Amino acid sequence: MKPFAYFRAESADEAVGAFAGHPRAQYLGGGTNLVDLMKLGVAAPDLLIDVSRLPLNGIDETPDGGLHIGATVRNSDLAAHPTVRTRYAALSQALLSGASGQLRNTATTGGNLLQRTRCRYFQDVSKPCNKREPGTGCPAREGVHRDLAVLGHSAHCVATHPSDMAVALAALDAAVHLHGPQGARTVAVTDFHRLPGDRPDQDTVIRPGELITGVTLPPALPGTRCGYRKARDRASYAFALTSVAAALRVEGGVVRDAALAFGGLAHVPWRARAAEEVLRGAPATEETYARAADAELAAAEPLRDNGFKVPLARNLAISVLAELASRT
Repeated sequence: MKPFAYFRAESADEAVGAFAGHPRAQYLGGGTNLVDLMKLGVAAPDLLIDVSRLPLNGIDETPDGGLHIGATVRNSDLAAHPTVRTRYAALSQALLSGASGQLRNTATTGGNLLQRTRCRYFQDVSKPCNKREPGTGCPAREGVHRDLAVLGHSAHCVATHPSDMAVALAALDAAVHLHGPQGARTVAVTDFHRLPGDRPDQDTVIRPGELITGVTLPPALPGTRCGYRKARDRASYAFALTSVAAALRVEGGVVRDAALAFGGLAHVPWRARAAEEVLRGAPATEETYARAADAELAAAEPLRDNGFKVPLARNLAISVLAELASRT
């Protein structure tokens, strides 16, 4: 066992201050990912700063009609919240499709955003991995990569981001609130996670010592319907082969606004901007949805064993958009 120190913070400032003197410190929320990585030897912090009891567990409406979600809100509580279920159904559906009930009772909003890839090479310290040790290589490219990326990957990494929640937040234009040594700042969730490039070890744009304090959702526009659907190898407790979160507003048979995000296809929750451009102002038909999906997935570069993800994502997107349009 590798020894580590433990400190329970009473405030965000206290947590950030404790981090300052320990470059290998890590914040501990629910621990559903971090503790697993410590057991595997992938993570070896010298200090765990427990932030699970900070006063960041509220779900509150904002003055403009949006929703602020504290970083320590448990996934189960967020999924069951009446406002989330009615105004932001995609988020509730995404949370309920992830993990098990026991894990959702423990996992937090902030921790969900920061969870790391489930690539088997990353989790096996006997194998090389650029994400774990930059410069050692990416054996997944020629090895086992059925579950891995087809969009935005690089020669250095083909891992995928595992979160369901983050995909819904990307489609809903959420913002992440951070507090660190330089003070507070806000980052769009679509800018929070990084593509691998030549630094796959950096999952996000979070700076050393920064703590996620919450997430804000903008007001839900009247007439907009949203939803989330996930394709996986078994009915429960499995990570996405691909998933789709979408928000759609249709008036008079025409798509007036649309937001679309894919999960399971990239190192980040993939916001489908090219698809959205095709959708806006076009007839609300399956032909339009197919053209939109094709426009986005044209950039896909599947590897030897994961090309099936492209038509799977295409068909899932068409199905989700058609279902949402039928409810407007």
